[in-house]
Amino acid sequence: MDPSQWIDVVEDKFKYQLDHFVIPGHYSEDVESILIPHGLIMDRISKLAQLITSEYDNERVVVCCVLKGGHQFFSDLVNYMKKALNKQGKTLPITLDFIRVKSYENDKSSGQVHISMTDKELQELRGKNLLLVEDIIDTGKTMKKLLETLGRYELKSVKVASLLVKKTPLSCGYIPDYVGFAVPDLFVVGYCLDYNDIFRDLDHICAISEVGKTKYSV
Repeated sequence: MDPSQWIDVVEDKFKYQLDHFVIPGHYSEDVESILIPHGLIMDRISKLAQLITSEYDNERVVVCCVLKGGHQFFSDLVNYMKKALNKQGKTLPITLDFIRVKSYENDKSSGQVHISMTDKELQELRGKNLLLVEDIIDTGKTMKKLLETLGRYELKSVKVASLLVKKTPLSCGYIPDYVGFAVPDLFVVGYCLDYNDIFRDLDHICAISEVGKTKYSV
């Protein structure tokens, strides 16, 4: 996706005070600011669903959630895609699947990518159209390794939709096919993006505070 087609979240412009929105009280000291309010997230996902669906024909698409962080984006995106129309002006046949990919510990990439699907499960994707749904592309290395693995299984097509891409100098240059927002080089949480499995119950996308990092480190 061309950068002109996504929303660029600039920290000094998209930095909402916590008391302007409803957040769980137990996180009052754990996040610094709200970067993307929940309502804006939902409107953007609705638009992405229209764009994605309009680029497919009548063939069935396997929409695959990258767990765990991607599951809320996945759920909302699929709900909107069910109502959207494809190239032929028809609803799109969809099959759902799930894959777990882990590369983070605390706020750092471990450098190792662990994929949950077995070889037999990956073989079953042969000849199919696959849409991977991810929460955030950070350096891009994890997704590149996943796509390299999938490339060995002769899928008909593979596309990636990511709610967020991080503007980081550590990026390998990978850009997904569909992007919701580009976010500053901060560790963001909320809307099921986690820090050691914490903050999945926070609706807005926020910047974690140093207090939060310390409190929930492992």
